Amino acid sequence: MRVARPRRSLSAAAVAAAASLLLAGCTSGHPAPTASGSPGSHAPAPANGVTPLEALPTELPAGLAPYYAQQLSWKPCTTDFECTTFKVPLDYAHPGDGHDVELSAIRKPAADQGHRLGSLLLNPGGPGGSAIEYVQSVASRYDGGVRSSYDLVGFDPRGVGRSAPITCLSGDRMDAYAAADVTPDDQSEIDALVAVDKEFAAGCSARAGELLGHVSTVEAARDMDMLRALVGDRKLNYVGKSYGTFLGATYAGLFPSKVGRVVLDGAMDPSLDAVTGNTTQAGGFETAWTAFAKDCVKRDDCPVGRTEQEAGDKLAALFKKLDAEPMSTGTGRPLTEAQALTGVAEAMYSEALWPHLRAALASAQNGSGSGLLQLADQYYSRNPDGSYDNLMYANMAVNCVDLPASFTDPAAVTAAIPAFEKAAPHFGRDMAWMALGCAYWPVKPTGAPHTVRAAGADPIVVVGTTRDPATPYAWAKSLAGQLESGRLLTYEGDGHTAYGRHNTCIDDAVNHYLLSGAAPDNGKVCTD
Repeated sequence: MRVARPRRSLSAAAVAAAASLLLAGCTSGHPAPTASGSPGSHAPAPANGVTPLEALPTELPAGLAPYYAQQLSWKPCTTDFECTTFKVPLDYAHPGDGHDVELSAIRKPAADQGHRLGSLLLNPGGPGGSAIEYVQSVASRYDGGVRSSYDLVGFDPRGVGRSAPITCLSGDRMDAYAAADVTPDDQSEIDALVAVDKEFAAGCSARAGELLGHVSTVEAARDMDMLRALVGDRKLNYVGKSYGTFLGATYAGLFPSKVGRVVLDGAMDPSLDAVTGNTTQAGGFETAWTAFAKDCVKRDDCPVGRTEQEAGDKLAALFKKLDAEPMSTGTGRPLTEAQALTGVAEAMYSEALWPHLRAALASAQNGSGSGLLQLADQYYSRNPDGSYDNLMYANMAVNCVDLPASFTDPAAVTAAIPAFEKAAPHFGRDMAWMALGCAYWPVKPTGAPHTVRAAGADPIVVVGTTRDPATPYAWAKSLAGQLESGRLLTYEGDGHTAYGRHNTCIDDAVNHYLLSGAAPDNGKVCTD
């Protein structure tokens, strides 16, 4: 989980991997503070010191007119899908200077073209998740009414997937990066961690060139508005998950008059600085582990004991053992502590992976780390041939441009560890050190914490899950409270995001909104 601000939703690749398996720290005795608060109430507005995101002028700048006048050429690419490309300026301050980026998009046309409502853009999160792969994976599972009424559309943002993908390391060097010790015990181990962070940053710089400074979420949101216009929609209809909520909220802030039916599921809070976001997210994973442990100890095959405390103690002992000596996996790649943590974290994204985590922890107790390594590889989108998808490269690139770095040097990490460990006793220290990477990034950040009001926008549905590991519930409450037209929809349950997973109440509310425009009452709560 070596990312600057981990915001990863289950990407299409992870969904597929979970499908192949099933379909696709520890407890302190109570949920982490970041997930507390009564469902259904708006959070107080963030501090006045956070700058609000200002809307762009409604009049289209002359330099962008040729881009908005492009004609899309949709061509069949796979069964039931059509693909196209379109160009966007590398730098919106200098459109038409010859430095364009070609973006790729896909769509599944509405089944009932005679009653078509328009396009519904989808984004799976990340940053770095391929919307093209995601649409191909989930389109057939969308509600029949939604599939009949909307073209389901996905585009890979700049630097992602099929849109000028950023790459940073060879497969073997990415293996080393993912395995690096993130709980350094002395100066030599700190130096080794800094070295791999610097190697990652240098690799991105060497391979991505000038694109590296132009992969911000603001730029991606402007690209999305261009695609909205090119598909012929007056307003944007959109479902974004995880980081996709940050992209969608940014769009709403920049283009409030063009907001149509927008769903932000697994919401992020744009008002947080990087270190606060990382700390609260660490608490989210602690909360999710607590839920897993409560479930596990009731089962006969639970490998971590009969009480939550025992489960937490055994997890901590496993991490400590791996810190001292990596474990054999039978693959030539021993399991390190960092990979074990990543494997556990991967299983927190969906209850569908909990049986695999139980099996992986049981194997680890018997001396085999293969199960946890498989989960870690799934998180990092590592392919069987040892190559990696570009998910994590794009993830770091976008995160490091969107916000100033969490930490400037190892001393700053050391000072912050007590706060991380308070939020997440079993995950905090690791996640604090994981946040060091942006300190060595070769381009300066262009973004800063901000609130999003989106004054005048149509109702925006913000979905939060009370025990979401990656986007803590408090973030959904905060974002819904910031948005002038925000409607908070709560799922009391586990896993990352809620819509389209398994809760009929959530699905019915969102589908009704997408088809009719009638948003659920603010504060509506759905349970298992």
